[in-house]
Amino acid sequence: MQQIIEAAWNDRALLQQEDVKKTIREVVARLDAGELRVAEPTADGQWITHEWVKKAVILYFPIQEMQTIEVGPFEYYDKIPLKTGFAQKGVRVVPQALARFGSFIEKGAILMPSYVNIGAWVGSGSMVDTWATVGSCAQIGRNVHLAGGVGIGGVLEPPQATPTIIEDECFIGSRCIVVEGVHVGREAVLGANVVLTQSTHIIDVTGAEPVIFKGKVPARSVVIPGTYTRKFPAGEYQVACALIIGERQESTDKKVSLNEALREFQVAV
Repeated sequence: MQQIIEAAWNDRALLQQEDVKKTIREVVARLDAGELRVAEPTADGQWITHEWVKKAVILYFPIQEMQTIEVGPFEYYDKIPLKTGFAQKGVRVVPQALARFGSFIEKGAILMPSYVNIGAWVGSGSMVDTWATVGSCAQIGRNVHLAGGVGIGGVLEPPQATPTIIEDECFIGSRCIVVEGVHVGREAVLGANVVLTQSTHIIDVTGAEPVIFKGKVPARSVVIPGTYTRKFPAGEYQVACALIIGERQESTDKKVSLNEALREFQVAV
């Protein structure tokens, strides 16, 4: 399959061939079933992105035809069908939650009225809360809580780009935005309204000197919104950043650990 996808990526004329279309649809179907992932953790805790799988997702769009999709009294007009069969999959889906075909929602996950895009992976025990969005190819670990209005950005192109990753046991507070392939480490807590892009300064202020991270939140970090002073030709202004103000302690009871962290650091969620 990978060879066929790579050939079609380099020569779009091949998209007219039925065997190529069939292969692309097979890849997306395997993503939908959880048999393939756009990105996955390795044994040493790193993540690997499967470029050819992302290419298949991108190639899926030009071979699909627009169609009317009716869901009760609601009507949609799109190229990508909706995910179905949630009861058999063991996924709780509250009315007005939408997940596109080609996304994988693991058994035990909960979708409140929310949106999960193609290529995304959402782990067991995770909740995508009200009006939260999970973008294309984003990877949401197990037992993650995406609170109300959270925006997890999609990363489709370029194919080699790592998708946005939220690892297991994380808590992402209300109205947080995590985009551009930012990686949030295991058990991290983001307070309400934290915005993370690849250029955002993530500043650890727990020591005597600040330590700046970009693109990744270390595991178990407790993070809140902040600002720092930056000089411009017109003067000095405050620029948004994220502040690491503590560390969530390892615990066998993650709920107790989370509640203690939220109370101890007075994190708004």
